[in-house]
Amino acid sequence: MSTVDKMLIKGIRSFDPENKNVITFFKPLTLIVGPNGAGKTTIIECLKLSCTGELPPNARSGHSFIHDPKVAGETETKGQIKLRFKTAACKDVVCIRSFQLTQKASKMEFKAIESVLQTINPHTGEKVCLSYRCADMDREIPALMGVSKAILENVIFVHQDEANWPLQDPSTLKKKFDDIFSATRQ
Repeated sequence: MSTVDKMLIKGIRSFDPENKNVITFFKPLTLIVGPNGAGKTTIIECLKLSCTGELPPNARSGHSFIHDPKVAGETETKGQIKLRFKTAACKDVVCIRSFQLTQKASKMEFKAIESVLQTINPHTGEKVCLSYRCADMDREIPALMGVSKAILENVIFVHQDEANWPLQDPSTLKKKFDDIFSATRQ
């Protein structure tokens, strides 16, 4: 079974781009509690983005996901999520996703600037980094975790704005169930 160990968040939503915020996940359960606006939802959104590559439903194509450069008094802000997890084969892996939000003359520009998987070479003990295109990494991480992307998106890391999907119209419900259960038929 795959487990999530630790996550670093920097420059995402209310998490300051200058400070490294580290969350350690304890076994068998970690509770995330805090007042409104503390970043609880952002933690779940970062977990989901790290594992699936999917931005949250209210992120406006990434523009409202990265810390606003205007708030920081800058023209550019960089954000980063590092997620350390054990694969289904019990190997340690670190997923690193980096982003950039730049204030242009008339608009904001969002870019995913880096997608890296880091492992440890068992023979030498050295870090091995593999750079990926985002789409490849979006497929690789669920495979390493031993669970489908549909289950990660709709069951494990479901966003609070999308948590009512079991109550939606029959065609939407059928599509979700098809996505979730098609992965288990293989």
